[in-house]
Order: sequence, then structure tokens, then C-alpha cells
Amino acid sequence: MEKSFYSIFKTFFKVGTLLLGGGYVILPLLTSELVDKKKWITSDELCEYYALGASLPGIIAANTAIFTGRKLLGTKGAIAAIAGIITPAFLAIVLLASILSEIVENPTVQHIFWGVGIGVITLLFLAVKEMWTKCVTDKFTLIIYFICLGLALWGKIPLSLIIIFALVTGIVYQRFEDKRNLKKSENMEIN
Repeated sequence: MEKSFYSIFKTFFKVGTLLLGGGYVILPLLTSELVDKKKWITSDELCEYYALGASLPGIIAANTAIFTGRKLLGTKGAIAAIAGIITPAFLAIVLLASILSEIVENPTVQHIFWGVGIGVITLLFLAVKEMWTKCVTDKFTLIIYFICLGLALWGKIPLSLIIIFALVTGIVYQRFEDKRNLKKSENMEIN
């Protein structure tokens, strides 16, 4: 499919209109649009952009959109993606701000929010499932997962420090693996 400024904007606008519940639910939506339907990027690339976007300050959906758009069309793609992802929320805030207090009190709207909440939980589950298959790939990553989960549930350590711990551990582990693989390849060349 064509990767033009307009097509990127339109795709991210579509995702932005469905993006209820914050950045954590964007992964299944982007997977459906960018990987399955348009085949613009791979699932692995999207998971990397999502993980990077989640570990940086700012809005996860916006960060992920910027990385993805840049991959697709450089700086123009990043601008199209970020404009597309934030425009629906901006328009909704502008249009609904004046009547929000009256809308929230309506029982029908309360039921709609309940249904949206269930949908968000489903999307969160799908995002966790997608990230699990990409990130927890061996015993080491499973151990790191359980350590991070335990620290998060304990509640005494800020989540940002847990993320930094996982990040540093991943970098150190990857460097160790790279050195080990380099030694293996050198030994195979000698033999």
C-alpha cells in the first residue's frame, strides 16, 4: 500500500478515534492497521516502537506514532502520524468540554462508559499478549519479568525505577550475549 502523508495521517486518525483507555491499548489497534491490513511494518518493529515509546516521557500513543511514522516516511511520516493520532482526542475535548458535566450525569452515558471500560480491559489483555510473545522469549526474560512484576506488586519501588532496572539488565545481558556469540564464531573459524 502507498505510504503517503495523507494515508499515514488517515490511518493514525482512524486509530486515534478508537483509542479509548490511553496508550496501553494502542498496540492491538496498530497491529491490525499497520501490520495485518496495510503490511507497512512487521509486528516485531511495532513492538519495538511501542516498548521504546512506553519507556520515554510523554504519551505512549504519540511516541509510538512518531517512531512508526518516521519509519514509514521520515520526518513527514512522523508529523502525519502524530497529527493523525492526536486530532481525534483534540476535537473530542474541544467539542465535548462545554457539555461534559451534563453528559457525565446521564445514566445512559454511565452505561456506555462501563462498556468502554470492558473494551479497554480487553484491549489491554491483547496488548499484554502481544508484548508477552515478543518479549518473554527464554528463561532469562521470564525471570526478569517475574522480578519486575514482584517489585511492581510490592509497591515500594517507583515504576520508573523498575523500568530502568529492566532496561539496564537487558542492555547488559545483550552485550554479554553478543560477546559470547562473537567468541563462538571466532572459535568456529579457528577450527
